[in-house]
Amino acid sequence: MNDSPPAGSAGPAAPLVIDVWCELQCPDCRTALDDVRALRARYGDRAELRLRHFPLEKHKHAFAAAQAAEEALAQGKGWEYVEAVLGRVEQLDRTGEPFLVEVARELGLDAEEFDTALVDGRHILIVDADQAEGEAIGVTGTPTYVVGDERLDGGKSQEGLRGRVEEIADRLLADGRD
Repeated sequence: MNDSPPAGSAGPAAPLVIDVWCELQCPDCRTALDDVRALRARYGDRAELRLRHFPLEKHKHAFAAAQAAEEALAQGKGWEYVEAVLGRVEQLDRTGEPFLVEVARELGLDAEEFDTALVDGRHILIVDADQAEGEAIGVTGTPTYVVGDERLDGGKSQEGLRGRVEEIADRLLADGRD
């Protein structure tokens, strides 16, 4: 699994960055997982899909889930963790932070460190910065993709969204710019 680093994380430079503004308690983001997997498979090392956090106030565990995703990245399993949490959104709704730690344990991550990270807030600045940047560029819901300088909102309808992302990405890669 290609574990592309979220925002603020150093990783190998890819010719193109596709930012995926996501919220881990969002059913639409769970639906978009197949698109994200397909984009990662299609572009491989030619594009970096970066998880960007945009926790919505209506989901009370979204902010903690974003911090947990950052801890998963720090422990080497960012996208794997995101997929595991999004795959069970209803359980996150019911259980909250204990579920986030449970998923870490299931993936073989240091669950005690997860718990500590959620308490000490070591990843809050990354989540806050993503949210502020998202608001500044007009993100209002999730999922939202930013490819080059084009924003594609998927919160209302995801129909044809992956195709539009691919069309822009293909054009930018052909032009040799990002």
